[in-house]
This record gives sequence, structure tokens and C-alpha cells, in this order.
Amino acid sequence: MSLHLVILAAGNGTRMRSSTPKVLHKLAGKPMLERVLDTAKALKPDGIHVIIGYEGERIQQAFQDRPVHWVWQQEQLGTGHAVMQALPHIPDDARVLVLSADVPLIQLDLLQALVAQAQPNSPSRQAPLALLLAFLPNPTGLGRIIRDVNGRISRVIEEKDATEAQRAIKEVYSGTCCAAASDLAVWLPKLSDSNVQKEYYLTDIMGMAAEENCPITCVHAPASWMIQGVNDRVQLEGLERIWQEQRATELLMSGVTLADKSRIDIRGELTCGQDVYLEPNIIFEGTVHIGQNCRIGANCVLKNVTLGDHTVIEAHSVLDDCVIGEFCKIGPFARIRPGTILGDRCKIGNFVETKKAVFDTDSQASHLSYLGDVTIGQKVNIGAGTITCNYDGVNKHQTVIEDGAFIGSDTQLVAPVTVGKNATIGAGSSIRKSVPAGGLTLTISKQHTLSDWMRPVKNVE
Repeated sequence: MSLHLVILAAGNGTRMRSSTPKVLHKLAGKPMLERVLDTAKALKPDGIHVIIGYEGERIQQAFQDRPVHWVWQQEQLGTGHAVMQALPHIPDDARVLVLSADVPLIQLDLLQALVAQAQPNSPSRQAPLALLLAFLPNPTGLGRIIRDVNGRISRVIEEKDATEAQRAIKEVYSGTCCAAASDLAVWLPKLSDSNVQKEYYLTDIMGMAAEENCPITCVHAPASWMIQGVNDRVQLEGLERIWQEQRATELLMSGVTLADKSRIDIRGELTCGQDVYLEPNIIFEGTVHIGQNCRIGANCVLKNVTLGDHTVIEAHSVLDDCVIGEFCKIGPFARIRPGTILGDRCKIGNFVETKKAVFDTDSQASHLSYLGDVTIGQKVNIGAGTITCNYDGVNKHQTVIEDGAFIGSDTQLVAPVTVGKNATIGAGSSIRKSVPAGGLTLTISKQHTLSDWMRPVKNVE
């Protein structure tokens, strides 16, 4: 049997109190729907159908490159009604796995086990209906599992329709199930909205299956967070903390030292070598790779960064889309912008900003500089206050500083310009023409003293 996935993403999420569709709210840097889609893709299904309604155009736009089939639910009439919209696009001989887009931490191994449960043992036997369940100490808000005297699942009752005795049941339905498309084609048209919410509940098919003696099997999630749905920002923050705690533990077990495991935010993919030391309040975004024996100071942000071994990032530095070599030192308060590449043993000091700056080995800009659209050779020293004037208001222009050059403090390099090998630029110079190799180049301004000048003073009454 082929496998088709139906992901429910049509709700408006009013309890989020946001103009952003609920499924686009992010957990660890990714929209919740993206996390579910990533897990769904790992199942290698024959089709993924995403049910959209509220702000559906925005959701489609956010995932326009995803190979999914978008299905509109124009009226939000319940989960059963939502699945019914997708059914005409699914082959009769398929298995259908129903997921919720607001359950972002659903685990792949649970879904694999659920799909396996829904496989008939023989071609002649009806495919079982497989449910993902859990035992929760506090089952508030979830449908309760009703079993008959023989312990078999007979139905699921939604909390709003349950009696006090039924609400005391701790075994709950997660909202995730797997069934044969042919069975759904029979059951879904029979759904009724005779309930408190006047909706067509997908859960009512469990009672139909039991009446037809269709086998109902189940898989139990071992932890509540695996099936936790997000209805408000409190629940979203709770899952965020769980996810971050797990990533922090993985780092510790892999040989990374965290000054405080509760104060690290990984909003993408982070890999670290051994003996890395991470201070508190570091944010990792995108894809970040850190080599061995690196140290990153407090309150740094790294986005799409590669760090070589033995590199140190001092506190309050921001690195974005850059590659840093081995034994480098950056910061504190440095900003490394996209396109920066540092060779080994380079230094970028406090209040230095780089953009599309390529440093060869052993070069440094220790403080208070802007270096944009520049190629810097080996063993170059950039003095404090140096800037590359790379923008003429329309176009960006290149500066080239060759090996061994020394740029004095408070120098302006007006691009396009080249500073030759081993050249020295005197402090306070404005360089508008290329500088030859060797020697000293400076722009001279004669110093004057006005001996009869008086500084203005305030009148004191």
C-alpha cells in the first residue's frame, strides 16, 4: 500500500493572539509546519497533502518550494471535514497518515511504528486503524480513549463532550492516526456534527471502526511533549525549552562545556568539536560548525558560520555568513558580516565591522574600523579608525591591501584602490590613488597654532 500524509493546518489559532498564522510561529528558528514537513518527508510518502484555510495564501507563500499538495478547507468545520477535503486526491488503496501542523515535536520513530501498525497482515484482511496515544497525568484538552470490558478501544470522546468520569481517564488520543483510504471513504461521509462544538470530528471514525469490527491498534508515545499541540504562546515556549534542553544535553554528552545549559538558543543546526566552551546567552542560527578547542563568549550571535579549531569569539560579537580560520580571535563587540573569510591566526578586535572582507593569514584589525569589499594579504596591520570607502552611492568598489602592508590609524581608503606590498600608510591619511609597494605614503596637512585664540566660556551669574 502506498502512503499519503494529510497535515491539518487550516485553523486560525485565535489563542496565539497574532496576525501570523499559528503554524508559521517558530520553534527553535523554524515554523511549526516546517518541522512537521521535515519529519513527514523522512517517511518517504507518496504524497503530502496540507489542509489550509485561514491565511492559506501566506502559508503557501512561506513553503512555495516544498513539493506538497495544498488543499483548501474554505470553512473550518472540524478535523473530519478537513480530511474529507483531501480524500479525493488520494488513491483508494493508500494508507493515510493524519498529522497536525501544530504538533512540532512529533517523532519519526513513533510515526514509523504507527504506519507499520496500519499495514494489513494479508491482502484479504482489513487494514487496521492505528492510533497514536499517550498516558498523561494531566490530559486536559485532549480526547479520552474509551475501552470496552475486554480492553479494546471502542471510541474516542472529546473533552467537551465527556462526562466527569470520562474526563478522569488518563489515556488520550494525540490527534495522529493512520487508516486505509478506502475505510476513510466509507466513514467520513457518515460523520455528524451533533456535538458541543457542532463540528465533524475525525475521532468519531474510531467508534465506526469498532462497530464494524475493524482492528484498532495503537502506539503509545513515551513522553507528552512528543504529542503536545500548540494552542497559545505559553505552550509554544514550553516546547521551545524542552527542545533547547535536549540539544544542550546532546552538546554536553559530545564533549562541549556549557557555562549554563539553560541559557543557550540553537535555532538551526549546530555541530561542535570536542573541548568547545560556550558562555551563556549565545544564539546559533542557520548552520553553524565549530571546530575543536574553541571558546565563544557571552551574548554572541552566530548565523551560518564555520569556525576553525582554537578560535576565540569574545563577548557581544555578531557573526553572519562567514568562514573563520584556525587560531583566530574576534571581538569583543565585533560585527562580522556576510562574505567575510578569515585565514588562520587573524584578529578582529573590538568595534570592528567587516563585510565581504577576505583576510589572508596573520592579519589583524584590532579596533574601531570598517572594512568592506576588501581583500587583505598576509601579515597586514590595520590601524584604529581605518575605513574602506567602498560605496559611491550607486556601486560598491574593491580595496586591495597586499602582504605586509601597515595602515596607520584614522586612514580612509577610497575605493577602488590598491595598497602595495609592505607599504606603510601614515596616520590620518585619505588615500584616493593606488599606493606603490614599500615606502611611506601619507597625505600631509600642515599643523597651525593660533596663539591669540580664546575658547568661548559660559557666563556664570
